[in-house]
Amino acid sequence: MNTIKWIVDKNNVKTDSYPHIQQAAALLQRDEVVAFPTETVYGLGANALEDSAVAKIFKAKGRPSDNPLIVHISNQQQLTNLVDNITPVAKKLTEVFWPGPLTIILKKKTGISELVTAGLDTVAIRMPDHEIALALIEESGLPLAAPSANLSGKPSPTLAKHVEEDLNGKIAGIVDGGATGVGLESTVVDCTGDIPVIFRPGGVTKEQLEKVVGRVDVDPALEKEEASLKPKSPGMKYTHYAPVAPLYIVEGGPQYLQHVVDKARADGKIVGVLSTDEQINRIKADVVLTVGTRKDMHTIAAHLYEVLRAFNETSVDIIFSESFPQVGVGAAIMNRLQKAAGHKIVKENE
Repeated sequence: MNTIKWIVDKNNVKTDSYPHIQQAAALLQRDEVVAFPTETVYGLGANALEDSAVAKIFKAKGRPSDNPLIVHISNQQQLTNLVDNITPVAKKLTEVFWPGPLTIILKKKTGISELVTAGLDTVAIRMPDHEIALALIEESGLPLAAPSANLSGKPSPTLAKHVEEDLNGKIAGIVDGGATGVGLESTVVDCTGDIPVIFRPGGVTKEQLEKVVGRVDVDPALEKEEASLKPKSPGMKYTHYAPVAPLYIVEGGPQYLQHVVDKARADGKIVGVLSTDEQINRIKADVVLTVGTRKDMHTIAAHLYEVLRAFNETSVDIIFSESFPQVGVGAAIMNRLQKAAGHKIVKENE
């Protein structure tokens, strides 16, 4: 397949580049698959109402069929068309956080492809906070099922070149809108009951949610990696975001991290370390890459996938990562690292 690439300025979508949006939308209307930027990561979009279109997403990504997808919309009417009932908690959250990196789960109406919902009676929906994504959805006139635009299990793409590396020749088109902003996928919240439940931490933190609706629970399955687990939302099962070399999270101070590195090098390993600005000059390894500063955890979120992909361009045999406090966006960062590492953790006190 010949993958078409369009370059669109997100700050000037409705200009001379708008025909690119129209061309991409026309492909979506023909049930083709098109990658596009959102404020979180690049999404791989297809008509959420058509089985044959959604099937192309799973084929291109190599994604397991029991892993549900998020539907992206551009207006409230689309939400009304897709869900059976907008609960009070969902109404509050969407009023505050939409458009933005928040996905809500509600009971679905008929019409959505069963492939999108993996046979569940609920659907995950969000309204992205990105000019290109909104323009593309609006122009297509379709709700778009759109997981991250990468091969299943690999780090999510925050640049169009990441999409090309994984999916060039496998999809119809790529809308290049530059770098994404948040860098981690949306927070997924079950809003079917009175108390919202986080199924995946992301760009909207638990603390932010609680300021709006009070009590917010976290699904216990977030801490598990079980083959028998039936995913209730995207990102709850399978190893995700993984670089080629095995990744381990190190829980301990910089001296212990250096000890772990030295031991692996003594065993003949070429060692990489995912570090931060504060520690990069204190850690000695074959490849040390900084992901951002602990003074602003959002920098770590924004660059995490890019750095995980950067290790694939090196010859490292093994990667060790610093760990981060699971507060605020740190909860999302650690969730993605744990998935990337397959929950392999080295602890100083064990």
